[in-house]
Amino acid sequence: MLVLGIESSCDETAAAVVSDGRFLLSNVVASQIDVHSRYGGVVPEIASRKHIEAIVPVILQALDDAEVTLNDIEGIAVTIGPGLVGSLLVGLSVAKAIAFAGGIPFVGVNHLEGHVASIFLTEEKVAFPFVALVVSGGHTTIYLVKGFENLAVLGQTRDDAAGEAFDKGAKLLGLGYPGGVVIDQLAKRGERDWLKFPRAMKDSLDFSFSGLKTALLTCIKRRGCPFTEKELPDVAASYQEAIADVLVEKTLKAAKMSSIFRVVVCGGVAANSRLRELFYENADNKGFEVFIPPPVLCTDNAAMIAALGEHLLRAGKFDALNLNAISRWPSIPNSFHCRRGESSHLG
Repeated sequence: MLVLGIESSCDETAAAVVSDGRFLLSNVVASQIDVHSRYGGVVPEIASRKHIEAIVPVILQALDDAEVTLNDIEGIAVTIGPGLVGSLLVGLSVAKAIAFAGGIPFVGVNHLEGHVASIFLTEEKVAFPFVALVVSGGHTTIYLVKGFENLAVLGQTRDDAAGEAFDKGAKLLGLGYPGGVVIDQLAKRGERDWLKFPRAMKDSLDFSFSGLKTALLTCIKRRGCPFTEKELPDVAASYQEAIADVLVEKTLKAAKMSSIFRVVVCGGVAANSRLRELFYENADNKGFEVFIPPPVLCTDNAAMIAALGEHLLRAGKFDALNLNAISRWPSIPNSFHCRRGESSHLG
């Protein structure tokens, strides 16, 4: 099945064409980083307006890159949540219009489920069950994944997500936006143990990064002056290590407790070079298989939406044109529920 995927949950407008849920024919992403960087973060109203400007050209480019037309498309998959509701509605409205005009089946996809499904677009042969860490600007959660729609929460953040901790840390250090990218690059020249940052909730599979941010703020206030250019790489490396260390330790702990030795790491923060390195190092030492998509499939993209959408459509799970966007996906502890009756979706 040839599926057109559309993603607009935050500040990236994306479209992709995927064949049979595995073969990527095109993957187009229009970023808004330059627009939002001047504000130090995403401005929802601006994001929505930029999606309106970009959505049609991005879709046309995806079709052109895949060398297909809308007449060739057999299904449409679109992100319906979680995310910024104004941004989500742009992608959803266009997906509905195309589906209605062309009589094409369409399905709404959970953005977080899409991140998990991104691993199936790679050459890696990943079998169920596995433990997945979804780590991004808005989410940091460990899931036990027994199938595309059979997932359960093993641990999740109690406050800030890891990506949010990167962005806030970078803002405190005056490094700009997006924080994760800036810190990753800067940290490559720094000493990882230059500062001793806390690792919270050591006895739990849940995460907490607000204390880490507070520790950095306290350090800056006690110092009384900005860090020098020579010191900033060391601060960045120490701060990044505190985040990456906790993510790796808790994820592998969750996998071991579940007696599962396959781990998938996905989401925007999974593009972080130190996190990837640390996961692979620990996996080799402790007997785990770790699978991480290439960076282009870690950050928000429509290919992952199309991949999961193809599975749902093949299973006969279509949506009606009155489907609405969901800014915060409803969830039940340790399980998932959604509008499709018994099928389960990430919360």
